[in-house]
Amino acid sequence: MNSGDAAGSSSGGSGDGGAPRRASRKPKYSKFTQQELPACKPILTPKWVISVFILVGAIFVPIGVASLLSSQKVVEIVDRYDDACVPSNVTDKLAYIQNSTIPKTCQRTLTVPKDMKQPIFVYYQLNNFYQNHRRYVKSRNDQQLRDASKANETTLCDPEKTTKDGLAIVPCGLIAWSTFNDTYSFQHKSRNLSVDKNDISWKSDRDHKFGSDVFPKNFQKGPLIGGKTLNESIPLSEQEDLIVWMRTAALPTFRKLYGRIYVDLKENDTITVTLDNNYNTYSFGGKKSLVLSTSTWLGGKNDFLGLAYLTVGGLCFFLAFAFTLLYLIKPRKLGDNNYLSWNKNSAGH
Repeated sequence: MNSGDAAGSSSGGSGDGGAPRRASRKPKYSKFTQQELPACKPILTPKWVISVFILVGAIFVPIGVASLLSSQKVVEIVDRYDDACVPSNVTDKLAYIQNSTIPKTCQRTLTVPKDMKQPIFVYYQLNNFYQNHRRYVKSRNDQQLRDASKANETTLCDPEKTTKDGLAIVPCGLIAWSTFNDTYSFQHKSRNLSVDKNDISWKSDRDHKFGSDVFPKNFQKGPLIGGKTLNESIPLSEQEDLIVWMRTAALPTFRKLYGRIYVDLKENDTITVTLDNNYNTYSFGGKKSLVLSTSTWLGGKNDFLGLAYLTVGGLCFFLAFAFTLLYLIKPRKLGDNNYLSWNKNSAGH
């Protein structure tokens, strides 16, 4: 008895002389851990809700109106030419565009609908061209584009990484290989309009993504020419058409800047455009358009932003009006316990 009692007291007893007590996991007290910090708990009364809706509507509607008016001031000329620049007797457009022996020069006449003040932005627009395709976006090597010592680095550039002789292509990859190569020249009143192609790309791209000591090499030397050929004596940082093209678009319909015209044009003026229809959009059912556009403080023509602001602002005014009517016709006393569900049920029984 005595020995058992001793063993029991030594193994399972709660005496102070036993094993050390395990440290408590209870967190140290603070107002943050106990969620006792001061907090704002607004009471959404009908007057507050109606006032907030009116305030949001009063802010959004003027912004929407200003955005729409700004967009309406933009003058735009859009001319689709991919079908118009194919001779009428050609039945196979794909064979026509791939035949390098056939001249692709085409002339188009554009009429200015309203006065266009300089600078006039020249864009090319492509439809049904998926630059956001995963394999297409990955087909480039950024180290090769930045550093001349990485010229032979062609990983991720499949299928345009090396020539048949195994020589590295600079710049490699499908994006560079498919650079847009249609060209445009403009005439107005029998004189040429010069197109300024400086600073059409992002400065950050020129300074950080494309090296000033990296020059094209073995580019477009394969059996199939994808797009524009590059001057091998000009570094990539100065080849802005390539830089603009290699900033891939997120949507299948997109515009890219070709240049700027620093001449004012008057309403009903005619512009003669001489273009080289080189780029192959016929193999995938794409479309090509030439766009001349002015700009405002908000940018180019885009009604979506203004319509979005007007829609949200109008919806807020409608809700404020509806809540006001409801509050006047069928008011409810704030904090009335009779509206609680359990009180309603008990009253019904």
